[in-house]
Amino acid sequence: MSLIGKEVEPFTAQAYKNGEFIDVTDEDLKGHWSVVCFYPADFTFVCPTELEDLQDQYPALQELGVEVFSVSRDSHFTHKAWHDTSDAIGKITYTMIGDPAHKLSQMFEVFVPEEGRADRGTFIIDPDGVIQAVEINAEGIGRDASTLIDKIKAAQYVRNNPGEVCPAKWKEGSETLKPSLDLVGKI
Repeated sequence: MSLIGKEVEPFTAQAYKNGEFIDVTDEDLKGHWSVVCFYPADFTFVCPTELEDLQDQYPALQELGVEVFSVSRDSHFTHKAWHDTSDAIGKITYTMIGDPAHKLSQMFEVFVPEEGRADRGTFIIDPDGVIQAVEINAEGIGRDASTLIDKIKAAQYVRNNPGEVCPAKWKEGSETLKPSLDLVGKI
């Protein structure tokens, strides 16, 4: 069953952000666009490269009104320890959510029970808390955060322009499509 079009279920989790421990709830994903990025574990190999890449894109995402949340099985305490000891993770200014009980990874359907960790899942969530895009990768396949920019711009365009859709490789300012009987068989 797809999570696309589903509202994020209620939750409360502890997180680390900018030197502080904070509580995060489903309400924190509303009122703006959000990216929730699951990764297997702290103090690993591919994960810090992805999270650093996500931090590199964070200013551009913020310009689009997007807030970023990373999530792993580790606690908020472990996130702080990793932040304090890793050059790559030490750059992170977005929220790092702890999911030691696997509630979020199960809710977002990325939990791998045999290994007690999450797959690499990226979720784009609209201001109403509804999931608009999902990408899930196997543990050994890292993601490229720069691809989020165009996906979010497309999702924002479609939300703000009912009746229009964005074709493959759409870039901001490019032509969109208006699905209709006139287009059937002509694309």
